[in-house]
Amino acid sequence: MEILAFPCNQFGGQEPGSLEEIQNTVCTRFKAEFPIFDKVDVNGDTAAPIYKYLKSSKGGLFGDGIKWNFAKFLVDKNGNVVDRYAPTTSPLSIEKDLVKLLGA
Repeated sequence: MEILAFPCNQFGGQEPGSLEEIQNTVCTRFKAEFPIFDKVDVNGDTAAPIYKYLKSSKGGLFGDGIKWNFAKFLVDKNGNVVDRYAPTTSPLSIEKDLVKLLGA
Protein backbone atom coordinates (compact mmCIF):
# COMPACT_ATOMS: atom_id res chain seq x y z
CA MET A 1 0.00 0.00 0.00
CA GLU A 2 1.23 3.49 -0.81
CA ILE A 3 -0.15 6.92 0.06
CA LEU A 4 0.68 9.71 -2.37
CA ALA A 5 0.13 13.40 -1.59
CA PHE A 6 -0.25 16.09 -4.23
CA PRO A 7 -0.45 19.60 -2.73
CA CYS A 8 -2.67 22.09 -4.56
CA ASN A 9 -3.10 25.83 -4.20
CA GLN A 10 -6.38 26.12 -6.16
CA PHE A 11 -8.64 26.35 -3.10
CA GLY A 12 -8.46 29.78 -1.55
CA GLY A 13 -4.68 29.88 -1.82
CA GLN A 14 -4.40 27.64 1.25
CA GLU A 15 -1.17 25.99 0.12
CA PRO A 16 1.14 28.86 -0.84
CA GLY A 17 4.34 27.35 0.55
CA SER A 18 7.19 25.81 -1.38
CA LEU A 19 7.50 22.04 -1.67
CA GLU A 20 10.18 22.08 1.03
CA GLU A 21 7.93 24.06 3.40
CA ILE A 22 5.02 21.74 2.74
CA GLN A 23 7.15 18.63 3.32
CA ASN A 24 8.55 20.05 6.55
CA THR A 25 5.07 20.87 7.86
CA VAL A 26 3.47 17.58 6.89
CA CYS A 27 6.34 15.42 8.05
CA THR A 28 6.89 17.29 11.31
CA ARG A 29 3.34 18.19 12.32
CA PHE A 30 1.54 15.11 11.02
CA LYS A 31 4.42 12.60 11.08
CA ALA A 32 3.73 11.74 7.44
CA GLU A 33 5.95 9.06 5.97
CA PHE A 34 4.69 9.06 2.38
CA PRO A 35 5.74 10.82 -0.82
CA ILE A 36 4.70 14.44 -1.15
CA PHE A 37 4.91 15.59 -4.74
CA ASP A 38 5.23 19.05 -6.27
CA LYS A 39 2.12 21.20 -6.23
CA VAL A 40 -0.32 20.46 -9.03
CA ASP A 41 -3.57 21.84 -10.34
CA VAL A 42 -6.43 19.40 -9.86
CA ASN A 43 -9.10 21.28 -11.85
CA GLY A 44 -9.28 23.13 -15.12
CA ASP A 45 -7.25 22.98 -18.31
CA THR A 46 -3.98 22.85 -16.36
CA ALA A 47 -5.02 19.89 -14.17
CA ALA A 48 -2.28 17.31 -13.73
CA PRO A 49 -2.75 14.18 -15.86
CA ILE A 50 -3.12 12.04 -12.73
CA TYR A 51 -6.11 14.12 -11.64
CA LYS A 52 -7.68 14.08 -15.08
CA TYR A 53 -7.48 10.29 -14.92
CA LEU A 54 -8.74 9.99 -11.35
CA LYS A 55 -11.69 12.32 -11.94
CA SER A 56 -12.67 10.71 -15.24
CA SER A 57 -12.58 7.29 -13.59
CA LYS A 58 -14.61 8.21 -10.53
CA GLY A 59 -16.70 11.39 -10.71
CA GLY A 60 -17.74 12.90 -7.43
CA LEU A 61 -21.20 13.43 -6.04
CA PHE A 62 -21.32 16.90 -7.57
CA GLY A 63 -19.56 16.18 -10.84
CA ASP A 64 -16.01 15.60 -11.92
CA GLY A 65 -14.39 18.63 -10.29
CA ILE A 66 -12.44 18.44 -7.06
CA LYS A 67 -14.37 20.66 -4.65
CA TRP A 68 -11.80 21.26 -1.91
CA ASN A 69 -8.48 20.17 -0.43
CA PHE A 70 -7.99 16.60 0.77
CA ALA A 71 -10.10 14.75 -1.79
CA LYS A 72 -9.05 11.10 -1.65
CA PHE A 73 -8.97 8.33 -4.25
CA LEU A 74 -8.48 4.62 -3.64
CA VAL A 75 -6.61 2.97 -6.51
CA ASP A 76 -5.84 -0.73 -6.81
CA LYS A 77 -2.47 -2.23 -7.73
CA ASN A 78 -3.47 -2.24 -11.41
CA GLY A 79 -4.24 1.48 -11.46
CA ASN A 80 -8.02 1.12 -11.39
CA VAL A 81 -9.84 3.76 -9.36
CA VAL A 82 -11.89 1.84 -6.80
CA ASP A 83 -13.48 4.71 -4.89
CA ARG A 84 -13.44 8.43 -4.28
CA TYR A 85 -13.91 10.13 -0.93
CA ALA A 86 -14.99 13.64 0.01
CA PRO A 87 -12.46 16.06 1.49
CA THR A 88 -14.27 15.74 4.82
CA THR A 89 -13.85 11.96 4.93
CA SER A 90 -11.40 10.95 7.62
CA PRO A 91 -8.60 8.71 6.34
CA LEU A 92 -9.34 6.42 9.31
CA SER A 93 -12.91 5.88 8.13
CA ILE A 94 -11.78 4.24 4.88
CA GLU A 95 -9.79 1.55 6.65
CA LYS A 96 -12.38 -1.13 5.88
CA ASP A 97 -12.14 -0.32 2.17
CA LEU A 98 -8.35 -0.56 2.33
CA VAL A 99 -8.44 -3.89 4.15
CA LYS A 100 -10.96 -5.25 1.64
CA LEU A 101 -8.83 -4.12 -1.30
CA LEU A 102 -5.61 -5.50 0.18
CA GLY A 103 -7.31 -8.84 0.72
CA ALA A 104 -8.53 -9.03 -2.86
